[in-house]
Amino acid sequence: MADRQIMNDQDIRRALARVAHEILERNRGVEDLVIVGIHTRGVHLARRLASNLSEFEGSEVPVADLDINLYRDDVKSRMSPRIRPTRMPVDIQGKKVVLVDDVLFTGRTVRAAMDALNDFGRPQQVQLAILLDRGHRELPIRADYVGQNVPTAPDEVVRVRLVETDGIDEVAIVRVEE
Repeated sequence: MADRQIMNDQDIRRALARVAHEILERNRGVEDLVIVGIHTRGVHLARRLASNLSEFEGSEVPVADLDINLYRDDVKSRMSPRIRPTRMPVDIQGKKVVLVDDVLFTGRTVRAAMDALNDFGRPQQVQLAILLDRGHRELPIRADYVGQNVPTAPDEVVRVRLVETDGIDEVAIVRVEE
């Protein structure tokens, strides 16, 4: 397998800063805004986005961690899914929720996340922020905020590596050779 880096640490930093500005513009600030990261890398990206938002706007934005493993449509076919803690520090009822994940591919993870969110209340609006959109959607889901669009082949794998989990910030495409 050969890796081809498509984003380095500076690219990721710039993309998150741009997405944070877009979130601020669309929502006219951070009032009633909650950032919800999908485990695992979406949580780290959500925290970085919230930090950018707080820096740009001067007020804290609540961040939640969401585990979607029991909401996936393939949960029965997976061998004992790894369950991580969901942390919802504020009530999302009537709030504007920005759901954050690293890669948008088929749309199934986002659908599961929206199902999971419903267990915590009914947000006024759910927006989607993605670091990388690689196409190949199976469900009619589109991101509101995208760090980078990268067309990929079905036999390629996108690897998002973040300092918090992997010791490095980068996004690479890995072609799986047969």
